[in-house]
Amino acid sequence: MKADFYFAGRPPQFAAEAAREARRLGYSGFFTAETQFDPFLPLVVAGMEEPDLDLGTAIVVAFPRSPMVVAHTSWDLARLTGGRFLLGLGTQVRAHITRRFSTTWDKPVARLRDYILALRAIWDAWQNSTPLRYEGEFYQFTLMTPFFDPGPIPNPEVPVYIAGVGPGLSKMAGEVCDGFHVHPFHTVRYLDEVVLPAITKGAESNGRSLDDVTRVTSIFIATGHTESEVEQAMGPIRQQIAFYASTPSYRAVLDASGWDIGDQLHAMSKRGEWAGMADLITDEMVAEVGIVGTVDRIGPAIKERYGDRVQRVGFYTIGGVLQSDPDAVAQVLTDLGD
Repeated sequence: MKADFYFAGRPPQFAAEAAREARRLGYSGFFTAETQFDPFLPLVVAGMEEPDLDLGTAIVVAFPRSPMVVAHTSWDLARLTGGRFLLGLGTQVRAHITRRFSTTWDKPVARLRDYILALRAIWDAWQNSTPLRYEGEFYQFTLMTPFFDPGPIPNPEVPVYIAGVGPGLSKMAGEVCDGFHVHPFHTVRYLDEVVLPAITKGAESNGRSLDDVTRVTSIFIATGHTESEVEQAMGPIRQQIAFYASTPSYRAVLDASGWDIGDQLHAMSKRGEWAGMADLITDEMVAEVGIVGTVDRIGPAIKERYGDRVQRVGFYTIGGVLQSDPDAVAQVLTDLGD
């Protein structure tokens, strides 16, 4: 099982130091997210600093960018990293696509599938000098002149991952994707009953298997060197779980475990009662959504819980020792590698 460092919420110039530290501690990959800063630029910095790390977006929002734009950036990153770039795409939600990005929201699962097929058609044209003749439901690419063609690269198979929660995107990942970013708000029951069966169904419909899709996730971790530190670390995670659980699109995760608090949390969020929402999240819920325990228990607990369900993990921490104590991180990474 590989462990990945998640770089988010910082400008690109800090990526060099973060990549050095990630490599020193024993991480296998360096992932960025599209939040306050561009997700691609830190990967350029990290890739030039640490040539052995896998580099990926987890995720970049697809629809505001033309597939041609993402194809060029990804091609450059694949060239720069010697084939270690993993393109992670996401749909975001309607409000952000239409109001924050002022772009089109329409049939997101079908549109993202079309987007991925368009990317591969563009890359094939560049690598093999095949005519660009992609005519999809949402995207059409029929012009590529030599002046704009970057030409072939040594590692042209750019892996495409997507992120999702429900069965629609999970199934589509099985059909056409190389990997799937499982949302951190999940349980093993939800993985076993919804996500993994949907990926398998999609894969088998296209002559593939579940093993053809690498599963990746970041895990809520509440840990410390003592039980009191563990208890303290649970508070912010409880708040974050309440936030996710209040969102109707994540309701299926609650339903899988029989947690009938979604409507109440959603109503409280509408009233701005954010602090009180965390009171509805029990210790048992935190332990089922995340991993809870002292530092020496975290690595073994991750391996026991996830087994072959996922192949790459990251740590979703909000404060606590995994953000402040490099030795604690190194111990967990060592335990995962044992």
